[in-house]
Amino acid sequence: MICLLAGSIIQLNSIMAQTITAYKQEIDNWHKQRVASLLAPNGWVNLEGLFWLSPGKNSFGSDEGNDLVYHNPAFPKQAGYFVWENGTVTWTSNNGIKVSIFDSAITSAQIFDETKKAPLLALGSFRWNIIKRDDRIGVRFRNLESPALKKFKGIERFDVQEQWRVTAHLEPVSQSSLLITNVLGQTNAESTPGKLVFTIGNETYRLDPITEDDQLFILFGDATSGKQTYPSGRFLYANKPDANGNTILDFNKAYNPPCAFSNYATCPLPPRQNILPIAITAGEKDYHSEEGKH
Repeated sequence: MICLLAGSIIQLNSIMAQTITAYKQEIDNWHKQRVASLLAPNGWVNLEGLFWLSPGKNSFGSDEGNDLVYHNPAFPKQAGYFVWENGTVTWTSNNGIKVSIFDSAITSAQIFDETKKAPLLALGSFRWNIIKRDDRIGVRFRNLESPALKKFKGIERFDVQEQWRVTAHLEPVSQSSLLITNVLGQTNAESTPGKLVFTIGNETYRLDPITEDDQLFILFGDATSGKQTYPSGRFLYANKPDANGNTILDFNKAYNPPCAFSNYATCPLPPRQNILPIAITAGEKDYHSEEGKH
């Protein structure tokens, strides 16, 4: 009987060990995909500029005489110019400058209006497109050969621990919008389905999520913010609740906002009620490049 019991315990421990190993592998695989997305052509590490347009004509190039200056001798001194008027933006290339959209060379084209997705313009290793932030229109600029890509050495993480994978229950609220402010100081009302209520260490906590497509998006800070993790907080996704109103918050998948990797991102900030009083020692730690952000 004792031998049978001991055998059962050994088997149970083996199953638990395999489960933990599989879970850690899942998180490691998720992190590898996360890093790959950061280094991708549309990732955050290759950002080298964010230029805000003024109404009317905006000349662009590496020469200091331009309205918008990209400090890189490999970029044309006078590449061309943007014109922002009547809610649209057009780009016109200067003579001899071979800019393309979808691999088709253009000399002049409308590259933004609010009814369409802004196309990506290309010139050698450089890429740029138009973004809108409230009443501001900007040029998001990338360099696919950015030195920051070579200097990227990965992101430190806390050890994966299952205790940071918790069940949360969604409590509906009467207020269906959540005010979110970004690093530019702009505040917008985002859709929220309620409050996520969960327990850690016998204490109950709450986070207000944003509805994003078929998932919940959570901006949060905690006692590690500004110490071990990025000062303004981190991001986390979760599945929408099941029929019982429950979902999983896996803080091992908490990750840095784009602003941790680039000065040219316009990140949202956690609302005050999403600053947790405890240390969430899970997920990504703060990112430090060799020479700071680019």
